Amino acid sequence: MTDMTQIAAPLAAALDAKGYSTLTAVQEAVIAPELAGRDALVSAQTGSGKTVAFGLAIAPEILNGADRLLFADVPLALAIAPTRELALQVARELEWLYAEAGAVIATCVGGMDYRTEKRALDRGAHIVVGTPGRLRDHIERGSLDLSGLRAAVLDEADEMLDLGFRDDLEFILEAAPEDRRTLMFSATVPREIAALAEDFQNDALRIQTAGEQKQHSDIEYRAFSVASRDKENAIFNTLRFYESQTAIVFCKTRANVNNLMARMGNRGFQVVALSGELSQQERTHALQSLRDGRARVCIATDVAARGIDLPGLELVIHADLPSNSETLLHRSGRTGRAGAKGVSALIVPQAEFRKAQRLLQGAKLVAEWGAPPSAEEVQAKDDERILTHPALVPAGDDTPLAQTLIESFGAETVAAAFVRLWREGRSAPEVLTDVSAPPAAREPRPKGEFGESVWYSLTVGHTGRAEARWLLPKLCEAGGITKNDIGAIRIQQDRSFVQIAKAAAPRFGDGLTVEDGIDMARMEGEPSFERPERPRTPRGERPFREDRGPRPERSERPARPPRADRPAREDRPARPPREKAPYQPKPSRFVEDEAPRAERAPRAPYRRDEAPAGDAPRTKKPRWSPEDRVQREDAPRPRSAGFKTHGKDDGKPRSAGFKSHGGGKPGAKPRAAGFKTHAPKDARDTSKRFTPPSKK
Repeated sequence: MTDMTQIAAPLAAALDAKGYSTLTAVQEAVIAPELAGRDALVSAQTGSGKTVAFGLAIAPEILNGADRLLFADVPLALAIAPTRELALQVARELEWLYAEAGAVIATCVGGMDYRTEKRALDRGAHIVVGTPGRLRDHIERGSLDLSGLRAAVLDEADEMLDLGFRDDLEFILEAAPEDRRTLMFSATVPREIAALAEDFQNDALRIQTAGEQKQHSDIEYRAFSVASRDKENAIFNTLRFYESQTAIVFCKTRANVNNLMARMGNRGFQVVALSGELSQQERTHALQSLRDGRARVCIATDVAARGIDLPGLELVIHADLPSNSETLLHRSGRTGRAGAKGVSALIVPQAEFRKAQRLLQGAKLVAEWGAPPSAEEVQAKDDERILTHPALVPAGDDTPLAQTLIESFGAETVAAAFVRLWREGRSAPEVLTDVSAPPAAREPRPKGEFGESVWYSLTVGHTGRAEARWLLPKLCEAGGITKNDIGAIRIQQDRSFVQIAKAAAPRFGDGLTVEDGIDMARMEGEPSFERPERPRTPRGERPFREDRGPRPERSERPARPPRADRPAREDRPARPPREKAPYQPKPSRFVEDEAPRAERAPRAPYRRDEAPAGDAPRTKKPRWSPEDRVQREDAPRPRSAGFKTHGKDDGKPRSAGFKSHGGGKPGAKPRAAGFKTHAPKDARDTSKRFTPPSKK
């Protein structure tokens, strides 16, 4: 028995009313005397009662020695959770825990009406529970005042960092007083959590409860090896076999959730979905349906892998394997909570066998491998439940009617009707392929051991571009069989042959039409696939051409002379040696008139858009030699049309290509060759170029 004297009287009364006779390890650790008033970083296994634990831990800051709380204009405590469902669940736990103390709990979560939350904060709340994004929104808008905060709790802190809420957490904690008490609860303590604790906690006490490093002892782990096509049927049989009050089936994507929900709804399962694409109202209604018993199966993504606590949750099925071992632990932690027993079943297709082993090894879990429940096992479980059904207990009010039914129809008829009514509300069990051992332990079927079979011929072959992988699904669809009933498929030039198991041959009869233009006919016996051997004449006895005569042996053949000594063919004259053409220089690119530039006659100018006089074609502009480009040093340098100098020209020699913008004043610094100075500011100012008409 736990000593309840260390717990405040209102909280002890609430625990007693809830049926708490003992506390868990983490709950006892947080109420220890050495933790009073100190910050703490607590790590404990999932399902260990952390919500009640931090509710007990912050009680001294909230109650302050009183048994009944008065009106609070500002919150006294703040609890932050990563998801909406977890935040609402924390609020429900704190409501019954602090009901005797008269505490007012307000929630601030995304997806809910902001105005309703603001009115609840304005009326006054002792404890505020919310998600990081919505809490920051209320602080920025001024509807949430943390100036009087005495304690802050971060639940599932590692998950909040994984979801990218670090900036929001820092903003919220910076808005709270520095002398507050900060408690962090996390299933694991990675490096990021330790860094966050150093920034926002003062001399925090590290609490690590026993059992954190080992698997939950109340959870039974099962790994079902199934064929890929039997994955959904294995899920149905597992649900029917265990028949738990509440079960969760985890999928990897939202599309898988929707697909599996439609399949299970068609089979009569009472099922709801829980994924990120649903609105907050839809997700709340789904969880409430599970708590009320209106639904028994929840198909969810990993959004429900943390913190969700549902009554009677005895079965967790991993329809899709998780991405890492930590997610596997959090998924499985939804069952086996508070001392209850639970089963965590992994549906492992053949291609994912090694991945499942890595996940189990990384989580340090030991699972029992085997086949999923078969149809016979599910039927046997149903028969056991019928015998223990509460309706079979005699009741005084119904005894006369029961006696009348027996007298009217007989005991056997009434019992058979009861069995039919029992089975009508349940889906029929599925027949699964026998995959009793993991893929590594199974040996492939030896060739030639297909068993008794019947051969069929098809009117399509290589000429019709037939392939085995193309014919296989068409044959399965035409006969309503599986690929295990099909043996060898032989493709010939114009026909194909297929081997069908003898038990499945009646589905095809003497023949049928597989597809338009492809007929299938039964054969008597097994076709022969050996190619006929063509008669071949020995090489030494083959006839040769008469003009050549018999071919001599290789050793008697004369050696072939070298290429240079071979005589030329008589019917073709020898090729004369090739003579190279004499060298001719390329024509000069200059005009024939090589007279000096000064003595040449000037060319008559004409516009570019006008052709020269007459029909003479336009000639290209002549290119001059380097000697013609030499300019006399004493000759003035010509200026291009439109050239303007800005400033005075003092006549000093300038380097080639120099342009002065601003004038060469005496004492000015020499400029490097090719240097260009920008025009003065007045030249760039457009306001100085335009003079208004009024000032002209």
